Amino acid sequence: MESEIHMTGPMCLIENTNGRLMTNPEALKILSAITQPVVVVAIVGLYRTGKSYLMNKLAGKKKGFSLGSTVQSHTKGIWMWCVSHPKKPDHILVLLDTEGLGDVEKGDNQNDSWIFALAILLSSTFVYNSMGTINQQAMDQLYYVTELTDRIRSKSSPDENDYEVEDSADFVSFFPDFVWTLRDFSLDLEANGVPITADEYLEYSLKLKQGTSQKDKNFNLPRLCIRKFFPKKKCFVFDRPVHRKKLTQLEKLHDEQLDPEFVLQVADFCSYIFTNSKTKTLSGGIKVNGPRLESLVLTYVSAISSGDLPCMENAVLALAQIENSAAVQKAIAHYDQQMGQKVQLPTETLQELLDLHRDSEREAIEVFIRSSFKDVDHLFQKELAAQLDKKRDDFCEQNRKASSDRCSALLQDIFSPLEEEVKVGIYSKPGGYRLFIQQLQDLKKKFYKEPNKGVQAEEMLQMYLKSKESMTDAILQTDQTLTAKEKEIEVERVKAESAQASAKMLEEMQRKNEQMMEQKERSYQEHVTQLTEKMERDRAQLLQEQERTLALKLQEQERLLKEGFENESRRMQNEIRNLQNAMRPRKRCTIS
Repeated sequence: MESEIHMTGPMCLIENTNGRLMTNPEALKILSAITQPVVVVAIVGLYRTGKSYLMNKLAGKKKGFSLGSTVQSHTKGIWMWCVSHPKKPDHILVLLDTEGLGDVEKGDNQNDSWIFALAILLSSTFVYNSMGTINQQAMDQLYYVTELTDRIRSKSSPDENDYEVEDSADFVSFFPDFVWTLRDFSLDLEANGVPITADEYLEYSLKLKQGTSQKDKNFNLPRLCIRKFFPKKKCFVFDRPVHRKKLTQLEKLHDEQLDPEFVLQVADFCSYIFTNSKTKTLSGGIKVNGPRLESLVLTYVSAISSGDLPCMENAVLALAQIENSAAVQKAIAHYDQQMGQKVQLPTETLQELLDLHRDSEREAIEVFIRSSFKDVDHLFQKELAAQLDKKRDDFCEQNRKASSDRCSALLQDIFSPLEEEVKVGIYSKPGGYRLFIQQLQDLKKKFYKEPNKGVQAEEMLQMYLKSKESMTDAILQTDQTLTAKEKEIEVERVKAESAQASAKMLEEMQRKNEQMMEQKERSYQEHVTQLTEKMERDRAQLLQEQERTLALKLQEQERLLKEGFENESRRMQNEIRNLQNAMRPRKRCTIS
């Protein structure tokens, strides 16, 4: 059942108190109740650049995230607002507004770096908000992106090259899409006199310099990081909404009081986010819902608080531990429900019970397979198998007991009149033994005809007859119509009949053991079959992710090569022009 979200305003998700990051239990409780997939949009930027205004627009509200009107940063930590997604009915839009970077009151950039890293780790779309144009100052202010490999790990046991910027494939696979919003943009969008789009302006601004000097490296590093970490990039430019003096009243102003171009630009931005922002997805195609996002928040903040680097692999494994454990319980609950609805104890045969168990077990495994992921060494599936085996054995034991209780009651009802007749001496007379045996056979037939006796019927009957052997022998010995030889023959007949019954019971036990062994083998094969199918699906998903990541890297490499060729071409053209100028004949000066 889908959960309904009733957040009338934002709430602090990650508190930043005296430079220490802490999660807010109330906000986590809200996340834990969201069963739908989430689209997470985080915005980061320098303080007092209007980040909160854009987030309020995405929430469809004029007020919510604090805008503030002074040079102080209003938003502290990371604030969260969960609203219904306006274009995806089965999704929740989670908006994360972060405290302004570079707040003079903090005086410590390390805290900003963690806020920046958390915004990237938690979001599916990352919005970087800045003022003015993309110049070197703007790039310098974005130096946090150059620290990402110092702040984030993709693997719990990285190779020695994993921290290199050039080896960014692991990061690309889980990093969000990048959107750069430029506020109070006053330039004309054109290059070399030709109109260009905002996206082309961003790509143009991210071009690298050809050179190996330290100045060139400093120039290229943030650009290279953005290009490598965020293959999918988008840019929006915004005119100033109103006169500077009215900016303090921005949230109170109606659209008709704002610059019309600004209103259209904000609408385009919101439309893009609503349409193109993806569901937050983890490695392996795992869609993130509220509880999963809650787990990621707790894992990342805990790592930072303990002095470790947030690690994507560890976060996913920690989430897998929680969800796989829940998947086992969900599968067992489904098994219990199915068996409770289908099974009527006692069953007539063991095979009937095992068939019901096999159907319910198959469905339970399917439930686990659908709900689980990254079950390292298949530990949780082995736990499920062990619990299902125990459930089967418990049902078998309950079946035996139900059958035994039923047969005991039947034997009492059917044979008690015969026992009463023996007590009053009806069979203690000449010819009484044959009469007793005839009555005993009739009662056995009556017992066999009774339905719903279960798997213990023969054993319980034989146990009863064996318990009455002394009574039968006493009647035989007192019957004076039988000769000693006839009595001896009758004793041997009874022994042979008892031995035959015992052999039949032994054969039945062997057959039941074979059925149990066959069932165990079927259970094992069912686990293997469904696991193999899941592994094939996971492998296909992984290949898709790798192909997508490789395609993105190849696109970036092609752009880099193209830029290199263009730069080299321009250099060669300059050399040719210089050479042509040098070879051009000069006018001779004559002295008259």
